[in-house]
Amino acid sequence: MTQRFPAIFLILLASLFILNLVQSSLTELIYDEAYYWYYAQNMDWGFFDHPPMVAFLIKIGSFLFDGELGVRFISCVLSVGTYVVLWLTIDNPKKKDHVVVFFLLLFSTTLLNAYGFFTLPDTPLLFFTALFLWLYKLFLEKPSYLLALAIGVVMAALMYSKYHAVLVIVFVLLSNLKLLREPRAWFAVIIALLCYIPHFVWLYGHDFVSIKYHIYERPNQAYSFSKFTLGYLVNLVAIFGLLFFWVYKALLKTNTTDLFVKALKYLSYGVIIFFFVSSFNRRVQTQWVVVISIPLAILTFNYILENSSSRKWVYRLGLVSLVIMLYARAWLVYKPLFPLRFETHDNTVWVNELKKKSKGVPVIFENSYRRPSMYSFYSGKPSFALNNHMYRKSQYSIDESEKSVQNKRILYVTKYAKSGDIQFLHSDNKTVYFGTFMDNFESFRKLQCIVDTTSVEKEYSLKIYNPYNFDVPLSKLSFSAAFSNAYKQVKDLQTMEVQAVKKDRQIIPARDTLEFRFELPKSKFENPKYFRVGVSENGLLPGLNGIPVKI
Repeated sequence: MTQRFPAIFLILLASLFILNLVQSSLTELIYDEAYYWYYAQNMDWGFFDHPPMVAFLIKIGSFLFDGELGVRFISCVLSVGTYVVLWLTIDNPKKKDHVVVFFLLLFSTTLLNAYGFFTLPDTPLLFFTALFLWLYKLFLEKPSYLLALAIGVVMAALMYSKYHAVLVIVFVLLSNLKLLREPRAWFAVIIALLCYIPHFVWLYGHDFVSIKYHIYERPNQAYSFSKFTLGYLVNLVAIFGLLFFWVYKALLKTNTTDLFVKALKYLSYGVIIFFFVSSFNRRVQTQWVVVISIPLAILTFNYILENSSSRKWVYRLGLVSLVIMLYARAWLVYKPLFPLRFETHDNTVWVNELKKKSKGVPVIFENSYRRPSMYSFYSGKPSFALNNHMYRKSQYSIDESEKSVQNKRILYVTKYAKSGDIQFLHSDNKTVYFGTFMDNFESFRKLQCIVDTTSVEKEYSLKIYNPYNFDVPLSKLSFSAAFSNAYKQVKDLQTMEVQAVKKDRQIIPARDTLEFRFELPKSKFENPKYFRVGVSENGLLPGLNGIPVKI
């Protein structure tokens, strides 16, 4: 063991693991973690926003531990696993003399540090990227069907972690197109596809809802250099913190000496360029490029092993980063350490206040997939997200959570109202939420509105499918058209009249379709590009029952 892993390596690795376990236990969840915890309550082969790996990790951890540690335990394991795999991938004999620099380099990488305990889709993505590259290195040295099998399974695990993983696979392939003539490489692809079949089946069964949302339905905004492209370049600096100069210097200075180094450079440059081009179309989130942390960690450490001047700077700034990171971690637990509020602060405060004021009834949140999951985690009570035309769909839109509030007395919570039966102040100490009690609540947000885009004499054909196992009376429904601009940002809402083709029909039968016709009302927004049909009930704003239709 000490031949591969020096004693100091094992000591630092154990210390990191313990630190992450303590951090996980003491730090409240962030909203996305609570949302993924919600995924894990009803495991499936896919979810609205992401593949199922993140939910799988939480499910395993929750069997072992309660609370926040249960959500994060497997992330702590994968984090130290990433350090181990990266160490194994680096074969420079000098590395054993610079273990501390290795840990300082990785610990200073901001998102690698954060994903050491936060449980997000990028956590397994980083681990399986490191594992994939290590196996690929072994395959280049001595190809075999056994290694190909392992690579195939890991490629599937990558794709089960996050759809962005396809970039890892594609750019490594582009670095070595001779793999297209390698039977063992095709064997790995076949294994990966076979392992991924359950998710393909899930996507098909859910009408490819995840793909449609990410590619077609996600709102955007007009291009802004400062927000889009400049913001992206700033993110490229931020993910490496104080060491960004030496990381990118290593990328630029490293010569392509073999196929593995070529793969690392192709992956790094490929992801950077891909999202740079994307930044001219939409805002690139920081975590979308976090995968470059893995190949650049290998390139940077190899580079500084041969360059003493750079190594000294990485060591010095790494120590500064260590202090900053530890202080930031403490601040995540104890808010007074820094005059800013983060998502990990005071969630139990607002949840407990709302739980008390709700008097034990289910709470429905308007236009939020984050707050109902956070509320459910800390209150132990069911919750639901009711999204309208001004928001987006989420896992709550496609799962069975609606049943938990159907025909019950509920508390409807929104930040857009001016009054209500109860009110509470959110933990940001700025946003006031109002809640209104409703008896015998009914929701029909799963009704699907399908518009025939071919108009006939200014009329559109509309089919409404009722997926419920009960009839839905037309008398309980009202219809609207939400008009949006070219970026699918809603700018106007107009009520509209719909006429059933069979005029004697008063219901939409269970698991059946009813045909309507309607004239599109005139929008007050000048030159709308899309409209979306919505259905409302209970006097609430209309839901996201249709897809954006180009005008």
